[in-house]
Parts: sequence; C-alpha cells; structure tokens
Amino acid sequence: MGLRVYGAGEGRPASPVPGRDYVELIGGPLDGQLLDVTSWGAEECADGALLVTDTGQWGPGGRSDYAPVPGGGTRFLWTGDTP
Repeated sequence: MGLRVYGAGEGRPASPVPGRDYVELIGGPLDGQLLDVTSWGAEECADGALLVTDTGQWGPGGRSDYAPVPGGGTRFLWTGDTP
C-alpha cells in the first residue's frame, strides 16, 4: 500500500499526484500520511500545520500540530494535539 494523502476524499486523490509537492507527517495520529503543500509559500511551510483529525487526543474535531523538521527537508514532525 502506498502513502496516503491527508485530506483525501471529496474529489481529492488519496495517492500522491505527480507534479505536486508533499511533506511527510512523522509521528502522532497522522504518521506516514502526506500533506500537499503545492500552493504553500516558504513562510507557510516554515510555520508548519495544525491539522484536523478524529484520531488524536481530543477525538473528532481535534487538531494535531506538525512542525518542519529542523534543517529543512520534506518532513513535518508531530509536536502534540490541541482541542
């Protein structure tokens, strides 16, 4: 099974699409999923992402915080969950 793209469904593909940019989510409830950052600027990528998830500490509607791995690259590391 290939990597799954965060937010897939509702007309969004579950697998990576050639020509798009992704970061891999490391740790936490979204571990191993890819986040499509194609339309993100450098500042947005530097800020990381607060992503809605039903499987985090706060259950449905909670969010998981992912920050860029120090030194750049294409991975965001889980830093915790928030309601």
